[in-house]
Parts: sequence; C-alpha cells; structure tokens
Amino acid sequence: MSDWRLLLTRPQVESQALAAQLAARGIFSSSLPLLETQPLPETPGQRARMLELDHYTAVIVVSKPAARLGLQRLEHYWPQPPAHLQWFSVGAATGQLLADHGLPVCWPQAADDSEALLQMPQLHRALQVPQPRVLILKGEGGRELIAMHLRAQGVTVDYLSLYRRVLPEYPAGLLRARIDEQQLNGLLVSSGQGLEHLIRLAADDWAYVASLPLFVPSPRVAALARAAGVRHVVDCRGASAAALLEALQAEPAPAH
Repeated sequence: MSDWRLLLTRPQVESQALAAQLAARGIFSSSLPLLETQPLPETPGQRARMLELDHYTAVIVVSKPAARLGLQRLEHYWPQPPAHLQWFSVGAATGQLLADHGLPVCWPQAADDSEALLQMPQLHRALQVPQPRVLILKGEGGRELIAMHLRAQGVTVDYLSLYRRVLPEYPAGLLRARIDEQQLNGLLVSSGQGLEHLIRLAADDWAYVASLPLFVPSPRVAALARAAGVRHVVDCRGASAAALLEALQAEPAPAH
C-alpha cells in the first residue's frame, strides 16, 4: 500500500481508467476533472485541409481527442488514406488509436512529450523531401513547440484544431475542501492547459495548493509549474499510467 493520495485532474473517462490502475497498486486517488473536451464545428478552412491531405508529407497527432476526432474526419473524406502519408503521435496511447485504425504511425518510446517526438529519427527521415509539409491535429491552443521547431527547419506547418478544452464549473473552494477532506498529498496534471485550470480553480488557495507535490508529463509543463510557484514538481516524462507509477515509486510521499 502506497502512502501517496493523489488528486487526478484528467477528463472523466481518462481519470477513471487511471484510478483503476492506481487502485490495483494500492494507491488512493480522487478525481476532479479539469479538462472537458468540446468538439469544434468544421469550418470551410478545415474542410479544405482535409481535402488536401495528400499534399502533406506527414501528420502529427498530439492527443487522444485529436486522434478520435481526426479519424472521424478521415473516415468521411479519405476512406483510403494517402499511401505516402506518414503519421506520428506525441504519445503511445494516441498512437495506438491510430494504429488500431490501420495507419502507419510512429511515436517516441522514451517519453510522451513534444521534445521526444522532435528527436525521433523517423520524423527527421520523413521530412527529408523537397518542400516538406506537416499537418498537426490538435486542440485549440497549445503545442506551439512542434510547429516552431519544424518551421525553423524550413518545414511548412499547418494546424487542424478539432476541439477545445474548458474548465468544468465547480463551486468556489471545492479544490481546497477536496484536498483537506480526503487528505490528499499529491496532484497530477496532464498538460499546460490542465495546469492553467488548476491555478484558476484554486484561486485564493493557490499558495496552499502549490505547496503540494505536482506530477507533470513533460519538462515544458514542469517549467510552467515552477514559474507558477509550485515548490515540488515531478516530471514523469510521459502521460501514461506506467510513467506516473514509476515516478510515484521513485518519490517518497510527504510525511503526514
């Protein structure tokens, strides 16, 4: 039985799955989703991007919602996807959704983050063509690092924003009350936007919340958390349950 008692902030379905995996290891968790996914309506510009999919060299998919919604568009416009197109995902769970659809997809093995994706030899090789073009399937905002890095190398990068993530409505003071009532001693966020929503929900209690250990998926989110005043940031180098469990094993829980 672990001494960790965690607050999970991922979307409801993902938190439930993670909670079950943690419980199997004797780790208590409490779910308070801070990210609610809302699909965006298709615009004429988005439709044009999908119709021109065969003009791209590669597609990068940054999240599971982007994969699910992108596959719906793909089914509609390209029942037979362009054979030359190479697919990449930021994480293994996202990549598996694409692989299950029969797409040739690669993802980084070392970590589930943008930095690891950009270091992949497969991505470098895919872009060694004249005038490479990349389409990034993503949510509204976020993941600018990939586009900035690729554009600096002369790659044309376009976005297809498929959804937005909003903070569900909660009563004031709920976060602090949940932490105190359930004696939670650690927090988990899965993205920079999740961190933003945590700060917003904490409001006047942020100094207290920031005193607790915060588990994050990448160096980028770790840097944002430290800049926001979090005292103890643990970079799991991945968003998977396995990455979190490894980090929890390496980190001693705070003394009561």
